[in-house]
Amino acid sequence: MAKIGLIDVDGHNWPNLPLMKLSAYHKAQGDTVEPWFGFEQYDRVYMSKVFSASPDIDTVIMADEIIKGGTGYGTNNVLPAEVEHIYPDYDLYPGYKAAYGFLTRGCPRGCKFCGVRNKEGGASKQVADLSEFWRGQREVKLLDPNLLACADHESLLQQLIDSGAWVDFTQGLDIRLTTAENIELLSKVQIKRIHFSWDNPKEDLVESFQQFKDISGIEDYRKLGVYVLTNYDSTIEEDLYRIYILRDLGYNPYVMVYDKPKAPREARQLQRWVNNRRLFASVPRFEEYDDRQG
Repeated sequence: MAKIGLIDVDGHNWPNLPLMKLSAYHKAQGDTVEPWFGFEQYDRVYMSKVFSASPDIDTVIMADEIIKGGTGYGTNNVLPAEVEHIYPDYDLYPGYKAAYGFLTRGCPRGCKFCGVRNKEGGASKQVADLSEFWRGQREVKLLDPNLLACADHESLLQQLIDSGAWVDFTQGLDIRLTTAENIELLSKVQIKRIHFSWDNPKEDLVESFQQFKDISGIEDYRKLGVYVLTNYDSTIEEDLYRIYILRDLGYNPYVMVYDKPKAPREARQLQRWVNNRRLFASVPRFEEYDDRQG
């Protein structure tokens, strides 16, 4: 029986799914599994991170073997199949009650600012049924990068409908792939929150966003998030156009700043204004907020 330590390098603001799966796998082998504790000796320690900017711990790790994984360490590391498809150990994060997982992996878009295609492939394919990571939890948080690009997405949406669980589509669904048929299915899901994205200001997506509102009948803007990529091949005028249009249509824009450490002050100001919901509601125009900042 081995002693296994787990390190969530990014912190604990969001459950680390690979660590939950590794924990479940090793417990099934009879191993002792626990969050890494600096004064303990381990047979093996797993370090996992999603974000490359997350710094590794600077404490000596006493372990016979240290294994690092996750996109924060590169795109060439994956879990073995027997670990990837195990039911996660949710006890690792007792404060979180939702189910977490992927129904699909991969994306055909190949956006240069995104690493999904390099890591998961250029096609969206089903990799699991909902039952692989959900067993009656009241909420499901989906992590799929492009669910609607999967040929089987309608049957997967039906699984979500049949579950009766509240569903948070945490990643940006591709508004360009919405149709009357799949919008009808989405409207039957108990949606806690849905996210789309409008990354390219050169694409006119107004009609698609309007169609989704018209068919889905969702009026609560808090359920309708849209990631807006800025500081990547866009001007401030193009950024504001997308933000204002989305707000007027009844969506909740959320600004993502590309290469934020090197971004101009104006880009960071724009993010603070939009993503602070009270500011965004009380100061209707960015020009007014910018003036207030001097």
